[in-house]
Amino acid sequence: MPRRIAIVEDDPVIRANTADVLKKHGYEVVQHANRPEALAAMRTRLPDLALLDIGLGDEIDGGFALCRELRALSGTLPIIFLTARDSDFDTVSGLRMGADDYVTKNMSLPHLLARVSALFRRADLAQQPAPSEDLLNRGPLQLDLQRFTVSWNNHEVELTLTEFWMVHALAKFPGHVKNREQLMGEVHIVVDDSTITSHIKRIRRKFVAVDEAFDCIDTVYGLGYRWRTAA
Repeated sequence: MPRRIAIVEDDPVIRANTADVLKKHGYEVVQHANRPEALAAMRTRLPDLALLDIGLGDEIDGGFALCRELRALSGTLPIIFLTARDSDFDTVSGLRMGADDYVTKNMSLPHLLARVSALFRRADLAQQPAPSEDLLNRGPLQLDLQRFTVSWNNHEVELTLTEFWMVHALAKFPGHVKNREQLMGEVHIVVDDSTITSHIKRIRRKFVAVDEAFDCIDTVYGLGYRWRTAA
């Protein structure tokens, strides 16, 4: 079965061009021009990946709203923003809404395809872990690589696919500093430094939401990040 990708884009030319490229690479594509239409369709059947524009018709931030709504439907659906808005504020906002990646429309279509493929590879890794690595326990932290769940002191922490693998990369070897290049390699993403920083901030906030004393992700200035074993 081909992977099903939903494109939510109000510009019919961009929507059609993107769909054509994805179809040529073997993906099944569904297209939506606005948020209500897309949400109704995805409530009936979730795609395997969603490509969202931010501005959708009369809704200046319709894509942000749709991302939040999709995250309420699924914590693991891969979501990429594909938008002309390239400010740091919009990038950080998109990641805070729960997106896995943020791509601007001036990026080449082959680059977009590479980002899509990377997200699917990570999804496959989540579905097919080695039996000996089904569970990773680090004190109050437990990662279940079979069910793709995270808990802290027996409280579920809802992470996106990108966030899950980032925590796994850090917690697998507590005390080891991972620089941004190493994190990108282990999480199978290609992003800039500010995007990695945004992901780390979001991960911290999600753990703090279930435990105000959480402080296991250290920033090692000039080097990267490390997981510190809870006291």
